[in-house]
Amino acid sequence: MNADLSRRHPAGREENPLPLPFAERELPAGRHQFHKERLMAQIHEDLRAAADGTTDSPARRAPSRNPFLKRSFLVPAAAFALAGVLAAGFLTYVDRGAADGTGSTIATGPAMTTRIGAADDGKGTPQLLDRISLAAASVGGGSTVRADQFLYTGSMTATTYVKSSGDKNTLVSEELHMRHQWNSPDGLDGWLIEPGRTGPKGVTLAGKNEKGETPTPYLNAPSYYYLAGLPTDPDVLLKKIYEETRGMGRGPDQEAFTTIGDLLRSSYPFAELTVALYKAAAKIPGVVVVDAAVDAAGRQGLAVARLDEVSGQREEWIFDRQTLSYLGERTVQVRGEAGEGGLIKPGTVVFTTAVMTRAVVDRMKEIPASAG
Repeated sequence: MNADLSRRHPAGREENPLPLPFAERELPAGRHQFHKERLMAQIHEDLRAAADGTTDSPARRAPSRNPFLKRSFLVPAAAFALAGVLAAGFLTYVDRGAADGTGSTIATGPAMTTRIGAADDGKGTPQLLDRISLAAASVGGGSTVRADQFLYTGSMTATTYVKSSGDKNTLVSEELHMRHQWNSPDGLDGWLIEPGRTGPKGVTLAGKNEKGETPTPYLNAPSYYYLAGLPTDPDVLLKKIYEETRGMGRGPDQEAFTTIGDLLRSSYPFAELTVALYKAAAKIPGVVVVDAAVDAAGRQGLAVARLDEVSGQREEWIFDRQTLSYLGERTVQVRGEAGEGGLIKPGTVVFTTAVMTRAVVDRMKEIPASAG
């Protein structure tokens, strides 16, 4: 599947000192992912349950959306300065082909915080998304990919979670780090390398599901070929998104917004589909423009966002002010408190990611020159 572990649920209890990637939200029973994805999904759901103040018992867990559509979280300012060093050092480690292993636990620091950007009343959102869609159309994307090639995504990411030591809980944020992902166009082969979550050589994204069946791509676990078959009429596309995500997440509008965000961040959509996704997002109630946001790489921009009324967290898609190009995504607590013991206060960045490179490569584990 076109997995991206990029979407992680915020602030849960750290029962293992090595936080792993996980999935995002509940799906109806019967939806199963790769066995590796389910492990990550379980951890993700633990974090989400803690953020919601609910139990983390297995009875509450349901199979999740593609955990490789994952989010991350902002890091302390010092991490931005170290980003280049971290990336360069990690790429060297990859090139050396170090033996697989548990990897090193990602360093953590104080919980990441930010100024909560002011949101408009939503009236200007359709116009901005129209401008963003025009910019996306002019740039293009999703160029033709041969069956023997791979789609590479390199991103900076970090997450915030509750770390437990004995009876003491502390909210911490990971250090910013690079993650590298490769997917075949049919979604049946791939690889993920992320420090602290995979061994230095990474883990395969290929394989059958727990029933021994070859997974079939769908909206929350798409392949490049699957994306090519999606409708590019915004109304038809949005109707499909609402229908296929019915009963998921914390409400149809929030789930539709999140699904579109996943596709924009984690996949390699064609220009026509990208335009349709932006135009579809403009039709979702509650979508607003936020005047200021910063991605995981420290790039300043504005955001298209939607507040989850249940959690009080706002999902923000971040764009460059001048070019309106997509930079990344983050989730910010803007209302109320969340997490175990209410440790997530307003202004906490519970997830951040910055897409640094998207490219078509000839071999799995090949890092394009543009990523250097």
